Amino acid sequence: MSGTLQADLVKPFVYHAHSSLERVTEMLEAEPGLLNAAWDWGGGDWETALGAAAHMGRRDIALYLLEQGARIDVFAAAMLGRLDIVQAVLAAGPQTLHAPGPHTISLLAHAQAGGDDAAEVVRYLEALLA
Repeated sequence: MSGTLQADLVKPFVYHAHSSLERVTEMLEAEPGLLNAAWDWGGGDWETALGAAAHMGRRDIALYLLEQGARIDVFAAAMLGRLDIVQAVLAAGPQTLHAPGPHTISLLAHAQAGGDDAAEVVRYLEALLA
């Protein structure tokens, strides 16, 4: 496909990235341009597939997307337990601590979705928020 991606591809790709690695893989193989595509759920609530996987704690989907070349953001980094990235982003822009992610989900909630793998990031963010 050339040119602009069609909404009938982007919306389901981002939707499936909340829960289905199999569907994400199928869709990305069919249309590689979906990798960094974003969908606006309304009111400026933009979300990429990586963003969807991040707030759902779907490490498998997030890692697959990153392996394919998705652009990491601080919310995905928090869920994946990448303290180095979270610290660097917050050092460059401390206001990011309070920035809303997709669906207005906080940075801390993204880290909490990462479970044990993100426990160090959770502790770090909790200390900053205290």
